[in-house]
Formats: sequence, structure tokens, C-alpha cells
Amino acid sequence: MSNTKRIFLSAIAGAAATFIAIGSASAQSAGGYPNKPIRFVVGFSAGNSIDSVARIIAQHITNKTGQAVVVDNKTGANGMLAASDVAKAAPDGYTILISNSSTITVNPSLYKKMAYDVKKDFAPVSLMVSVPFILTVNPQNDPFGTAPNLKAMLDLAKAKPGAYSYGSAGVGNLTQLSYELLNGMAGVKMTHVAYRGTAPAQVAVLAKEVDSTFDNPSSVPKIKAGQLRALAVTSAQRWHELPDVPTIAEAGYPGFDISFWVGALAPSGTPAPVVKTLSDLIATAVQDPEVKAKLMQQGNIRMLAPAQFETQIDSETKQYADIIRKANITLD
Repeated sequence: MSNTKRIFLSAIAGAAATFIAIGSASAQSAGGYPNKPIRFVVGFSAGNSIDSVARIIAQHITNKTGQAVVVDNKTGANGMLAASDVAKAAPDGYTILISNSSTITVNPSLYKKMAYDVKKDFAPVSLMVSVPFILTVNPQNDPFGTAPNLKAMLDLAKAKPGAYSYGSAGVGNLTQLSYELLNGMAGVKMTHVAYRGTAPAQVAVLAKEVDSTFDNPSSVPKIKAGQLRALAVTSAQRWHELPDVPTIAEAGYPGFDISFWVGALAPSGTPAPVVKTLSDLIATAVQDPEVKAKLMQQGNIRMLAPAQFETQIDSETKQYADIIRKANITLD
């Protein structure tokens, strides 16, 4: 065999070996995942809607793969402790943050110092569930509670700047940002009263301490019982539990779209095949009627792939930063 032919065959063999090695590594990083337990880190207490979604998806992945998915509740600082924990974890797909939207898209504009940087420290995996807020009033609280629709209610507020109030689940909470966006679009001024959560704000509306609030879907039973009136929902689509209640966009304020969501994020640097595998596993939840029904109890199912989820995060972060700046909302 000539030297030229020997060199040529050697080069082909080397290239083939390299190709096989790359293919093997790729298969291992994607096809072999998961091959050990996964930890879902949730920044909120057990029983919370974020925790509920995490546990539904965790059980689904366990059933699909045979690998345990453990939910670890690491509460504190509006989810920031959990986010900090995951940001420092090994980027191998086995430590995943299950977060609400506030921790990812609102906190960066509220806090000057944070232990994580969303863009640098996380790889979006999947948005899973999206939940609207419901603008509620007390039907016994005249004239605000008896206004025939959202525009009529806001006309009352416009006629008497600062005379009417709204409750929120806390300074900088999405319930406050939703109202500030609505106030800006409608050209009204209402007095903000902050509470420690949506439940106390709901009690305040029932007690006529405030005139309105953006409540969460836990208010639906009281709405159906007539204790509260729902004038609109904040999402782009109507809420399936209240099909007759219009969206704020439908009620006369086009473009209004704010929802609370639950999503999964991995540490930055997690291999793209692993991120895709996990995202695909999560998305298969909608193929199981029982799992799908459980998720629908938590909100609107919105399975977004990594690139779509990243676009959503970027868009919301800019939107909330603008609302916070215009309303001059500060926490530190």
C-alpha cells in the first residue's frame, strides 16, 4: 500500500472516530437524560399554586421516565432564595427552578441588589401554566360595585381622582402592576392600599375597605355566589371558569395582557439537548387527560418551548420595568 493511500485511510478513520465520539456524547447528553433523580426547587410553600404545578409535572415526569423528581420548597424573598440556589447549581439538568413570573420578570426592576441575574444565570425550559387576575368589586358597595361594566367603573374613578381605592397583594406585586397599567391606559388616579397577599385584599373588598382589587382564581366561588362581581380578567383570552366575563382588552383597553405564570428554568450552561429533552417531557403532560385536567385546575395551559419562553420573559421584563418606572414603585 502506498504512503499516500495509507495517509488517506488514516485520515478517514480519524474523522469517523471523531464523528462517533461526538454522536455518542450527544446521545448521552440528550438520550441518556434523565438517569438519576431531578430536584425541582420551588420558592414558595407547599399548597401554593406554583408548588401544585411543580408536583403535578414532577409526578408526570416520574411516571414517564421512571426517575424520581423531588420537589424542594425553599421559601423566602418572593422566590429569590430558590432562584439563587438554582443559579449556583451544576448545569446538568438535575436541579431545576419552578418559578412564578414575579421572581423572574418583576424582581429585577424592584431590587437594586439580587443574588442572581436572570439573563446570565438561567436557561428557560418551559412555561407551563398561565393564570389571569380577576378585577373584582363588592356588589354591595355603591357606586363602584354597581357600575354596569369596567368602563363605567373607571369613568367614576376618572371623575373623582384619588377618591376610590384598590387593594393589591403587596407593593410591586403583579396585582399592583396590573392596576397601575390599567390606570395609565384609562387615564385615572386611584389610591393604592397594599396588603399581605390576595386573600387579605379580597377580605378588604368584601369589608368595603377598598373599592376593588385584582384577585386570583380562588375568588371564583365567591363570584359565583354573588359575594363579589367580576368585571374583567387580565389575560388576552377569557378565563375558562368565568366564560361570560370579558378580558380588559375586550372591555375597551386593547393590548392589555398580564398573567401570572409558572415556568421551569435550568442553570445557565445546561446543555441544549438536556434543556430540550426536559421541555419535551413537560410538554407531554397535555397528552395525559388526567394530568391535563389537574393542570387546568391551576390555570390556562401554555406549554412554551425554550425559545418562546425566553421571548416571553424578555417581553414581560421590559413591560413591567416600564410600569414600575412610570408608577415610581420602589422597594429598596
